[in-house]
Amino acid sequence: MAIADDLKKTLTDPTPLYFAAGTADLAVQQAKKVPELIEQLRAEAPARIEAVKNTDPKAVQEALTAKVAEVFGAIDPKKLGETAQDLALRGVGVAAEYAVRAKETYDKVAEHGEQAVRTWRGEFSEEIVDIAVAVEPAPEAAAEPAADSEPVAEAAGEDKPVAKKSTARRTSAKKAAVTADDAS
Repeated sequence: MAIADDLKKTLTDPTPLYFAAGTADLAVQQAKKVPELIEQLRAEAPARIEAVKNTDPKAVQEALTAKVAEVFGAIDPKKLGETAQDLALRGVGVAAEYAVRAKETYDKVAEHGEQAVRTWRGEFSEEIVDIAVAVEPAPEAAAEPAADSEPVAEAAGEDKPVAKKSTARRTSAKKAAVTADDAS
């Protein structure tokens, strides 16, 4: 039963859909920035290309070789095991922190998606109308039909238990027949 409840909850939860809508909306917002970035790259590209052309490959190779020798010279084989354990523990802590951040970001994007969906549907205007209806006093004419609908609801309520009882009788009659067959 718990699996069915979990499955029902998973299938009725709109959060993943809101997350997808939020992701799509954020992607559209970022895509609008692309032309500006392309223009910026076009402006900076010639200067960067000239800087790379003017760089001496031997100077870069010497600097890199010196940096690598410095890093390997600083490694102590005795402390390497302790450092590995320390890094592993830090990694677990960082992973837990990133999991929390991921959940927070997921919730923020899902909330953004929900707002985007409401905007797309125009539900903001509907909410304002709902608030206005709740704030304004109800006319007396609207109260009278509500009183008339109560007997209808009571009559409908009387019919429903009867239907349930007849269904239960059929089921118990079938069970009795099966039990009688098993006893034979």
